[in-house]
Formats: sequence, structure tokens, C-alpha cells
Amino acid sequence: MTADDVREAAAALADRALELPELARARTVAAYVSVGSEPGTLTLLDALRERGVRVLLPALLPDNDLDWGAYTGEGSVARVQHGGKMALFEPSGERLGPDAVTGADVVLLPGLAVDGRGMRLGRGGGSYDRVLARLERAGARPALVVLLYDSEVVAHVPEEAHDRLVHAVVTPSGVRRFRSGA
Repeated sequence: MTADDVREAAAALADRALELPELARARTVAAYVSVGSEPGTLTLLDALRERGVRVLLPALLPDNDLDWGAYTGEGSVARVQHGGKMALFEPSGERLGPDAVTGADVVLLPGLAVDGRGMRLGRGGGSYDRVLARLERAGARPALVVLLYDSEVVAHVPEEAHDRLVHAVVTPSGVRRFRSGA
């Protein structure tokens, strides 16, 4: 994709996501800053903040779990290189602890793909698997939404016993909901 294609996809993705009723009524959203070839999220994060939504961003811990911090604009994130792993954009302010995510109304998840059942394929580090398990243990029931490109919605992804279904996927062309979200 060209730089213009990436910008246009990010804007379309934000527009589609902002149409979700779950985001319209959300007070707190756990999200992430996209990296590499992921669909752009900054436009969406800024739009959520303009609506008065508290946006939480993850910070990768040494054991691959996630801590959380508040997003208050582009100046509140820093590029952090994690050893041999990819560099991530993380909140530069106060850390709120791994359990902060349990207060989110919506959790926006990265992924490589999602299938027709709502099974998400992550990058394999297990960070978001831990987040989903933490939500389940806490009895938290946020809307789980994956942000992807259209081509990343596929027929089938492999699953393991710890994997959880998501409620919806948002792509630049629209929203697809899954029965798991009922």
C-alpha cells in the first residue's frame, strides 16, 4: 500500500469504528497505537479523545503481559524498542497496572486476521490472550473489537484452547459482527 492508501484506510477505519454503538456509549476504551503494517489507529484514538472518552494504551512488560497508561494525544506516547521484538508506541505517563483494562467498555485488539466465527489470530506473543483471560477472571464484559484491513478477514484461522472469540471486526469498508457478540 502507498502512504496515501494507508492514510485513507486509517481514516475509513476510524469512520467505521466510530459508527459502532459500543464506542458511542463508551467511557473508557482500551486501544493501541498501530505499528508496522497494521491499520492506522491514531485518527481513531484522537477522535475518541475528542468525544471525551478515556483511552488506555498498553505497555509491554518483560513477561509479555500488558500494563496500561492513559493516551492524552500524540505527545503522550513514546517509541519503545523491546529487545529483539518490534518497537511499540506506548504511553509515556503513569502506569495504571495490568488490571486497568478491566474497567474498559470496549477493547480494541490488534491482529493478523479474524475468521467468520470471530476467532482472532494474534502475533503469537500471548499478550492479548492474557488480557482476555484477565477480563474473563474479573467478570468484565467489554466489547471485543479487532481492527484489520479487509483482506485480513479470512475463512479460517487456527485456534488453541486459550483463544477467545471477538464480538466484531472493523475494516476500512465496514463492520462485521459475530454471534459471539450477542
